[in-house]
Formats: sequence, structure tokens, C-alpha cells
Amino acid sequence: MPQQRRHDMGTGGACFCPKCAYRAEHQRGVPCQDERCPQCGAKLIREGSHHDALLQQKRQG
Repeated sequence: MPQQRRHDMGTGGACFCPKCAYRAEHQRGVPCQDERCPQCGAKLIREGSHHDALLQQKRQG
């Protein structure tokens, strides 16, 4: 059975820290979640991703 890829967001965009709002440009071939925030150490999230949507839902209550 083939694996489904969830990482088809293209090369552009940004990564952001869900804790301190640090932002960085997304680097091609490097998942945002593999990067750490240089300010607080949290994992970064890709802007517009599934995890970004979940975070927004959580913050809305």
C-alpha cells in the first residue's frame, strides 16, 4: 500500500513558532517541524499547514 504524503505545500511560505511568534522563511526540503525556534526552542510550524489549522482551532476555543 503506498504511503500518503501530507507535505505537498510547495517551496514557498514561512515557518513560525507557536509560542513566541518567531517567523522564518521555509527552506526547501527541510520540514518546519524539524527546525527549532532560536528564541525559545519550540518546534516550528508551517504556515497554512494541518498543524497550523489545529493550533488556530485550539486558540479559538
